[in-house]
Amino acid sequence: MLIRSWDRGDEQEWRAWLAEGRDFGLLAANGPDGRGPVLVPTHFLLDGDVILLHLAKPNPFWSAIAADPHVTLAVTDDFAYAAGQWRAAPHIPTSYYASVQFSCTAEPVDDPAGKAAILNRQLAHFEPDWPGGSVTPGQAPYADQFSGLRGLRLTVRRVDAKFKYDDKKPPAEQAAVAEHLTGRDAGARAQLLRRNARRTGGCPV
Repeated sequence: MLIRSWDRGDEQEWRAWLAEGRDFGLLAANGPDGRGPVLVPTHFLLDGDVILLHLAKPNPFWSAIAADPHVTLAVTDDFAYAAGQWRAAPHIPTSYYASVQFSCTAEPVDDPAGKAAILNRQLAHFEPDWPGGSVTPGQAPYADQFSGLRGLRLTVRRVDAKFKYDDKKPPAEQAAVAEHLTGRDAGARAQLLRRNARRTGGCPV
C-alpha cells in the first residue's frame, strides 16, 4: 500500500479508528506452490501488539502458514468515490478510504486451554452480555464444535495506516468536497472533516 507523507496515520489515530468497532478484516497468507494469496474474511480481536482469532480446521489458510507464517491483516472502511467535478482543477477523481494493514507472524494454537482462552476472549469482546457460558474444552455448550476449530495468534511486526482524504489539498478545498458527501457517504465525510480539523485546529462538523 502506497502511503504518502500527508495521508499516513499515526498509532494513536489508527488505534482510535479501530476502537470504534472495526474488528473485521481480510487476512492474507502467501499461497502454496506459487499460487495466488489465500484470503480469509474474518473477525479478530486486537490485544496490544497481538491479534487473536480462530478458524475452522479445513480452512486452506493453515497449509499456507505452514509454508510461510508471514501474513497480513487489512482493515478498510470509510471509503467513497470522490468525483472529479467536486475537486478543484484539473478535476481528477480519486478514492477516499482509511486502511490499516498489520504485517504479522502467524502461530496456530491447538492446545485446548490456549484455544479456549482465545474463544473466550472473542466471546467477551463480541458478546459481552451473552449468558450462555464460557468455552471449556469437552464441556457443553460448545463441546461438539470445539474440536473443529483452531486458534490463531498473530504477532504484529509492523503496522501501515493510511487515511486518504485529500490532505494534500488546501483545507478549504478539502472541506468543500466533504459537503458533496453529505447524505451519501457518512463515514468518508466524517473522516474527511476530522482530518481537515487536524490540519486547521478546528472541530469536525
